[in-house]
Order: sequence, then C-alpha cells, then structure tokens
Amino acid sequence: MRTREEYLSIVESTLDEVLPKEDERPAALSAAMRWAVGTGGKRIRPMICLAAAEAVGGRAEDARYPAAAVELLHNYTLVHDDLPAMDGDEIRRGKASVWARFGEANGILAGDALQALAFATAARAPRNVPGIVAALGRRGVGVVAGQVEDLVRETSANGAKVLPADTVDFVYEHKTADLFMAAATMGGLAGGGDAESVEALRRFALNLGLAFQYEDDLLDGDSPWGRGETERRAADSTNAAVSALAELKGGAEFLREIARSLIGRKT
Repeated sequence: MRTREEYLSIVESTLDEVLPKEDERPAALSAAMRWAVGTGGKRIRPMICLAAAEAVGGRAEDARYPAAAVELLHNYTLVHDDLPAMDGDEIRRGKASVWARFGEANGILAGDALQALAFATAARAPRNVPGIVAALGRRGVGVVAGQVEDLVRETSANGAKVLPADTVDFVYEHKTADLFMAAATMGGLAGGGDAESVEALRRFALNLGLAFQYEDDLLDGDSPWGRGETERRAADSTNAAVSALAELKGGAEFLREIARSLIGRKT
C-alpha cells in the first residue's frame, strides 16, 4: 500500500503541472488560481481518486489527471462559496480567501477558470475519458444543486438558521458526497475497472461523504440531530463505506484507512 505522502506527491506535482504559471498572462488570474489551490486542504478527494485506480487493479499514475481535476473542481466551489453573494468569507484555511485577496471580480473569474481547467485536465486521462468527464460533470452539477438547497434555511426556535428537515439528506448527498463519488468513480474508470467495481466505489464514496459531513456537524456543533444520533449516522455510514470495498479486486486498504480516520476526527 502506498503512503499518504506518496499519493500527495502525485497530486501536488500534477496540480503544479496543469495550473498556469503565476506570471502567465493575465497574471492576476493565474495568481488567483494558484492561490485558491495552494492554500492548503487535506487533498482527500484526489487521494481517493488515486487509490480507487489501484483498488480496481490499475495504477495510481493512471488517475493523476482525474485526481487533479476533482481537486480543481472542489476548489472552484470553495472560491465561489466564499464570495460576498454566498457566504462572504474573507478567510479560507487560515489565509485570505481568493476574492478578499484579488477582488470580487477576479474571485468569480478564478472560480470559472478552475472549473474549465478541471474538465480539460480530466480529459487527459489515459482511458475511459467520456465516462470520466461525464462523472465529473454530473457530480459537479450535483454540488451546485446541493448548494442551492443549502441556501434555503429556516429560523429555529432559538434563532439559528437551519435546513428544513426534508432537504437535509439532499444537501448532504449532493453538496458533500457528490465530489467524493466523482473522485472514486473517476479513479475506478481511469484504472480500467469494470462496471461492478466502479459501482462499488460509488457506494463507498457516497457513504464516505455522508460520514464526512456528519463528523463535520459534530465538529461545528450544528447537527440537525442530537449528538448521539449524529454519531450513530457517522458510524453506520462509515461501516457501509468499508463494506462496499469488499467487492473490489485490488488493494483497498488505503480507502479503508481514510474511512476509519473520519470517526472522531478533530479537524
């Protein structure tokens, strides 16, 4: 099994390759794109993509462009999330958000460019390009749909803004889990996996994404449910994610490790 550091090395070198050089014209756009992608983050999604390729019997290197693509798309969503029209956040990962550093217009345009670059990068996969690009597009639209539903909140009895009960599952599946599903299925396709293996990876990633969101709720203290129920949901989703990996032909220990590491995480 490869180490996290080995996967990260593939991710970072590929991102550096596909992103425009900081002085490439227009320099403000190039710098904003690199700032967005380079301000940190766990790189969980691209690592899942690489490990998924190996889990179906392929090579991690076969999935390096899809892995970079899903990270580019993820960062585009964060850039636009931070904009004044959305959350208005001036800080992202302990540094100035893109719009706060480069201006609102450049924030919008940098997000647009990251999204376009994501598809161009995904198309550089060595095989199954139509399926890989289609998966990125489908899940990318899903993330936006989840964000739209997330904006519709109600005022609770204590004055907090909460999701209506009938939208919680939709928001969690799409705003959070969709890019996990994109990462896993794109990796499986890039690694040459068959339909059954790719479907197992999708189920793994769906449940992983849900567990990730439940743990986020516990960290932030804003779960729609009580702590006990949220912990139960996180554990059940993690177990379902791990169970889906049993159907894969290659080594999936790194994916199991990622799933188990979510339980009780501190960040």
